[in-house]
This record gives sequence, C-alpha cells and structure tokens, in this order.
Amino acid sequence: MTSDGHHTPALCLVTGATGYVGGRLVPELLAAGHRVRCLARDPDRLRDHPWAGDVERARGDVTDAASVAAALRGVEVAYYLVHALATGDDFEETDRRAARIFAEQARAAGVRRIVYLGGLTPAGVPERELSPHLRSRAEVGRILLASGVPTAVLRAAVVIGSGSASFEMLRYLTERLPVMVTPSWVHTRIQPVAVRDVLRALVGCARLPDDVDRAFDIGGPDVLTYREMMLRYAEIAELPRRLILSLPMLTPGLSSHWVGLVTPVPASIARPLTESLRHEVVCHEHDIARHVPDPPGHPLGFDEAVRLALRKVREAQVATRWSSASVPGAPSDPLPTDPGWAGGSLYTDTRDLAVDAPPASLWRVIEGIGGDNGWYSFPLAWAVRGRLDRLAGGVGLRRGRRDAARLRVGDSLDFWRVEEIEPGRLLRLRAEMRLPGLAWLELRAEPAAGGRARFHQRAVFHPHGLLGHAYWWSVAPFHALVFGGMARNIAQAAVADAAARTREPAR
Repeated sequence: MTSDGHHTPALCLVTGATGYVGGRLVPELLAAGHRVRCLARDPDRLRDHPWAGDVERARGDVTDAASVAAALRGVEVAYYLVHALATGDDFEETDRRAARIFAEQARAAGVRRIVYLGGLTPAGVPERELSPHLRSRAEVGRILLASGVPTAVLRAAVVIGSGSASFEMLRYLTERLPVMVTPSWVHTRIQPVAVRDVLRALVGCARLPDDVDRAFDIGGPDVLTYREMMLRYAEIAELPRRLILSLPMLTPGLSSHWVGLVTPVPASIARPLTESLRHEVVCHEHDIARHVPDPPGHPLGFDEAVRLALRKVREAQVATRWSSASVPGAPSDPLPTDPGWAGGSLYTDTRDLAVDAPPASLWRVIEGIGGDNGWYSFPLAWAVRGRLDRLAGGVGLRRGRRDAARLRVGDSLDFWRVEEIEPGRLLRLRAEMRLPGLAWLELRAEPAAGGRARFHQRAVFHPHGLLGHAYWWSVAPFHALVFGGMARNIAQAAVADAAARTREPAR
C-alpha cells in the first residue's frame, strides 16, 4: 500500500492456471490491476485463453524446486491452486512434497503472501477419519501456514459453477435420474458457494494486511443437504420432481462408480468428492468479510448460483467459443483447457481431408450445401431422418434454403440454422431437428500448400439425459457412412468445381 492509502498492483504467481479455478482467477486478477505470471507444466496449454498475451508464462512443476524458485522470483503474492488428486494412490505424499517445496521456495524468494484454496473440513472429526482428499487438503494448508510467509487458506465445500466437478455431479445426477437410489451421504448438510464468490475472495486476499496469517471458511448463505440441493436444482431447471431414496449400504467406492456411470465426472474424481460428503461441511465463521467485504447481493444463494451456472450451460455449452450469447462477467465460463467433462458431456465426430482444389472451390461447395444440392452422403439416410423428424413434430427437410448459392447468419437450411458464417472459411450450423440434445455441424475450408485446400468437418452433440447418450451410440455405427461419406464427397465436389472453372476460358 502506498503512503496515500492506495493499493499498488502486485506481481501474482498463479499455479494451476490450466485448471478450473486458476483459469478463471487469472482474468480476475488482471481486471483488479495486478500483473500475473502462470506456472504450468505445459505453458502452451494457456495459449487459447483470451488473456494469454497479458500474462507471463513459466514452465515448471510444483514438485520441482528449481522451477518453482525461478517462477517465484520477484513475486509478491503466490496462489497455490494445485493438488495431486487424480495422480494415483500416493497423491497425499505428492501433495505433501509439493506443498513443502512451494512453502520453502516462497520464503526464500521473499514472497509477501501465499493464498491457498483448500477444502472445508467438519468440526470435531479427527483428521484420521476424514476422506484422504479432505485430509490432504487440510495438511497442505497447515504446511503453507507454517512456511513463515503470511498465508491465507480459503476453505470451501461444494463450489457451484458450470464446469466444476461438484456442479456437474449434482447436475447430471439430477437430470438423468427421475428416480434415484442414493447413498446415505445425500442427507449430509453442506454449505455450497458460488464460484463467483470464491474468485472474489481469492482476488481480495492479494491485498490482505501482512499480519493476517490464518484459514478462513468461505460459503454461501444456504446450508442444505445434498438431497435438498438435488430437489432445488430440479425445480430451478424445471424438471419433474425427483424421487430420491437412500441406500445406506452404498459405500463411497460403489457410489463413485455409480456417479461415474451416470455423470460425465470420472470415477477417479467422483470418489474423493463422494468420500468428502460423509461428514457435515458447514462454515463456522465468515471472518473473510472483515477484509474482503461482501458487495450487495453476495455471497450468492444456492438458487442464484445454480441459475447462473445453468445459463452458461444452456447458452455456452458449446457456444462459449462459438457465439457471444453469454453474458460477460457471469461466473465459470467453460474454457478450452477445462477437463473434457467440463460443462457436460460432448460427443464429436471429426474428419480432416486434403483437397486437390483451391480453397475458393471448396468454399463454394460448403456454402452451397443442403436444399436441392443435398448433404453429399447417403441421401436415403438424410431423407429418412427428415421424415422421422416430421413425424416427431419437427421441421424436417422441407425448409430447404433461402438462396441456392449464398448463406447468411440466421438462414434456415433444411433442419439446420446458420449460426455462424465467415465467408471463404467457416460455416457453422445448429440443428433444429427433434433430438435428445443439442447438435452442431461445422465445416471449414483452410488453405494448404501449393494453393490447395484442407477440409475440416466436425459434428458436435451435447446429449440431454440418458436418452441423449443412447441416441448418440445408436447412430454412431453409421457415422463413417454419413459423416465420412460427406467429407469425401464434398472434397470430390470441390475438385470437380475447380476442374469446371479451369475449362471455362477454353469454351
């Protein structure tokens, strides 16, 4: 802080910037006026972030003292947002070793403050009885607090935000199972917190006074059982009321496999989450507000946090990178470096072909697709799909296209709608047929060596419920015929277009 009372920007090191919270913290720190350096094993994984050009990138690993020392050079505030959860049975030892290295190197580098996001632990429960996940989080917090560097440990229970493992587990369990036989932990009381409030607290900790050296509980205003969270989620998502029956003999191991089967969250991640729900996790203080005051309306309640997360899922499940429909500043934008299940399951079919024709010819074929020109593969399959869609009350294939050769955003194109078009380069279609999910078809013309083109085709499907997954796998055997044939025939049509245009002057 300067002599006139103003805070000076700090150089902040963010570990875990390729992860869920770290990837969202970086732009918040930049917006608060701080400079940011990111430590990552593979810094190239950060290049797709919109803020990549505004940060320093350091290559290293928290288990490697030399790389940690180099990354901490000149740093004032160090964020520790990593854990070894999915690395194997010895993750507790890995976490312990990494925390000790980080603590030692932070002290040696003269870091002013460490900030760590840990897990909320139940009161009165001996540490040996905690889940390995919570036990390790608590131990890491103790190691950092003992570092000799002023440390703020933020302890959160369930974080609600699109793409977070906890939210995806809640969402998919509720959406996919109208009747649930659940483990007894559905009756455990929990104090969830919106990811927006987690980020606000993390950013605020950069400016804590140097004499603050302690752990803080962070949570939202609601204390709910997991069962109540599922029922309230169903109500907010406008789902029919869920019937939830608990089965005490479902062990954490069995229930993690059950979660892994029903949701996109893998069992390796689900197990520590479910194990952590055996004990009540409720905040015992809200002292962080003395240093990071709550703005009006914060911390967000559970219902509002779910509404914000669902808006991201519904508007930006796939379209986060594809459209500007989402509201800037809403929490938890899914990011390119999130885990594969972040924001929900996505199925893709990708085809990539070299085309012996210039990009202009390939683009003419792409822009002319549909309507009387058809879909370049297995016409009977497309016709049957259109007829079935009509029988189900959908639009079918009868809409055709507005113009035989040109498309614009918003045009209907058979049972698709043009969502995005970049002339000469990209056509993105959004399905309007009756489907148990959302679907897009993306066609790209890219320049290649020798004046030739490369064709990139991607079909993306976001399933809704178990029926959506069943639908994808029922049609998957035909993808080679439909999508593979489409890619090959579009490439051939581009070659034919180029040949025809080469012959034209001689006529």
